[in-house]
Amino acid sequence: MRAVAPNRRRPYVRSMVGWWRKNPYFVEYMIHEGSAFFVAAYALILMVGLLRLTQGEAAWNGWLTALRSPLSIAGHLILLVAMLYHAWTWFTIMPITLPPIFVAGKRLSATAITAGGLAATLLTSVLLLLLVWRLGT
Repeated sequence: MRAVAPNRRRPYVRSMVGWWRKNPYFVEYMIHEGSAFFVAAYALILMVGLLRLTQGEAAWNGWLTALRSPLSIAGHLILLVAMLYHAWTWFTIMPITLPPIFVAGKRLSATAITAGGLAATLLTSVLLLLLVWRLGT
């Protein structure tokens, strides 16, 4: 039996840094995923509000006062833009990730799925706004 000479070539190792920057699809995907941090930041702000609510009226009023500061308002505007972008990209990715949907034997287009998701969100938001407004009066 003959001994096999060891292979002295080093194996190819793909670089894991920055490979996604070469493809616009992956760049957009990474921006979408990065915008999820803004969603998490807003969730933390709301959880702090709930915590302050449990700590009494003074703590709650302090939290509300902090939210009215110019820095907080600017931060909320940035959060709003990031969350709108995140929601928009989620709705545009949705038709790609869903299995095919057939209505009356015909496949729904990606535009119809996105428009349906946006319409359902808008309708639900308006109904919730009306409900909160009705309960407040």
